[in-house]
Amino acid sequence: MKSRERLQKALACKNDGRPPVWLMRQAGRYLPEYRALKEKHSFLEMVKTPDLAVEVSLQPLKRFELDAAIVFSDILVIPEAMGQPYHFRAQGGIEMGFALSSEACINKLSEQGASERLAYVASALTLLRSELGDTKGLLGFCGSPWTLGCYMIDGGSADGFPKTLALAKEQPLLFARLMEKITSALVEYVDMQSAAGIDALQIFDSWHSLCPVDKTYEWTTRWIDQIVQSRSSDIPIVLYAKAPQERIRLLTGSKVQGFSLDHTIDLSKARKTFPSPFVLQGNLPPSLMESSPPLVEKETRKLLDSMDGDPGHVLNLGHGIRPQGKIECVQAMVETARGFAKLPG
Repeated sequence: MKSRERLQKALACKNDGRPPVWLMRQAGRYLPEYRALKEKHSFLEMVKTPDLAVEVSLQPLKRFELDAAIVFSDILVIPEAMGQPYHFRAQGGIEMGFALSSEACINKLSEQGASERLAYVASALTLLRSELGDTKGLLGFCGSPWTLGCYMIDGGSADGFPKTLALAKEQPLLFARLMEKITSALVEYVDMQSAAGIDALQIFDSWHSLCPVDKTYEWTTRWIDQIVQSRSSDIPIVLYAKAPQERIRLLTGSKVQGFSLDHTIDLSKARKTFPSPFVLQGNLPPSLMESSPPLVEKETRKLLDSMDGDPGHVLNLGHGIRPQGKIECVQAMVETARGFAKLPG
């Protein structure tokens, strides 16, 4: 079975072999070849130059027997395409060109044609699809309206995003207008990625847990559902919502086809909350990639054993791989997963 077919079968909960394997942030600073390229080009230059984005996207697949390439991009290309640029702070974190501090700022954002201004992503995906053929899957991604809104309203990375919470609580109509604008841009963006050849897409709702329980649907889930229901293709969509165990029940009504869960959640128990045909992706701790190959093999086998026979499991980390990740640990995880279906019992 070709890897692309296996990916599609897994995302339809029909996979009959080992789980597909890929990693969040599987390209990045833990790879020496990425660091070498980063010495010559900035992050945003690599994102916006299709040839460079393709080179970075393929780096992990040249080292590891992964099942899919993840396009090298960033969730914040959407606000930039809407008229709100960003850069990285010297001390770490995101700095938007300006904060959405007024109704006028929100009104100036241009959601129409945002996908056309992101043609460099489509070009990178088209090149990747050509490079991969049918031998590997191709994954796209975007941020959720709520998570993007957090950066846009607060003007960048902020502890608890207090300005966003205040706007959502105190000016719900203005907040909803912003969410509508971001959602509209994202619908176009998802359709663009689908037309460029992706096999599946992941939505990152990284700041999901900041929503009060009674506001979760109003502030985030409803907008994600709009993206899922408004897309013009039938590509599977997986939602990553960083949330503790007690909040995952809030996701049960979502329209997505699968969930990527944080490593603090017991995946086998979560399966009871999300029965088939939902895909469950995850969820080894990223810190495991900073340990030792024997420990990685042990913990990977433990997770795979707990999900053995589950046709909708995609092996991944519970969050993105960190710069201090060790190549030999990633290799141990991939090899353990590759050999899992061949083991007796």
